[in-house]
Amino acid sequence: MRLSELCSKEIINLENGEKMGNNGYIDLIFDELTGKIEYILVPGKFRFFSFGIKNYIQIPWNSIKRIGPDIIIIELEKSNYGNKI
Repeated sequence: MRLSELCSKEIINLENGEKMGNNGYIDLIFDELTGKIEYILVPGKFRFFSFGIKNYIQIPWNSIKRIGPDIIIIELEKSNYGNKI
């Protein structure tokens, strides 16, 4: 699967039913030593007064339960969204 194909998928969290978005942008964070994917990086929600500040959420790769043709299903508690960048 290509990264461009991942970007077009909608991300849904099973824990609370939250739509993480169909962002058109997803990035991957790799472990430098092993080459394994550690996190997917997705844009967070837009805040009205945060002009020019981008908020990204790191979702651990092991939280991904299924990658389907249209969606990526994750299971992650909101408190465990990983580091916000």
